[in-house]
Amino acid sequence: MSSVTRPLAVFSTAIILLAATGTNLLAQTRTPLQTIDFPSGYQIVSVIAGLEPGGCTGRHSHPGFESAYVLEGEAVAKFDGKPDLILKAGQPLQFAPGEVHNVCNVGGKPFKALAHYIIEKDKPLVSRAP
Repeated sequence: MSSVTRPLAVFSTAIILLAATGTNLLAQTRTPLQTIDFPSGYQIVSVIAGLEPGGCTGRHSHPGFESAYVLEGEAVAKFDGKPDLILKAGQPLQFAPGEVHNVCNVGGKPFKALAHYIIEKDKPLVSRAP
């Protein structure tokens, strides 16, 4: 398995496992764009993340940094112990490793963002939070 197809296989398996647990994280779509492996045990995963109107990601976190840019639509990111963040087209955003968040599309159109994750190899991209 190549260095590109292996992370995609891991990502696909994670999605199947999330579906089996009945989580609503599947309301969000992620279109993998590229995965870059680094010798230090980290990789960058780039995706187009999308939510249909009224859809939410569910409370979750990532094992590394997430940096994103909103391409279209409007959403709100909710955090534990922090004010909500309104997300609109043209706006950048970042989430710290392990920072629990829930993003909900509050507009009447699909929400899309280009997201980059810097994570340790072999860690799941998304972890469901209680």
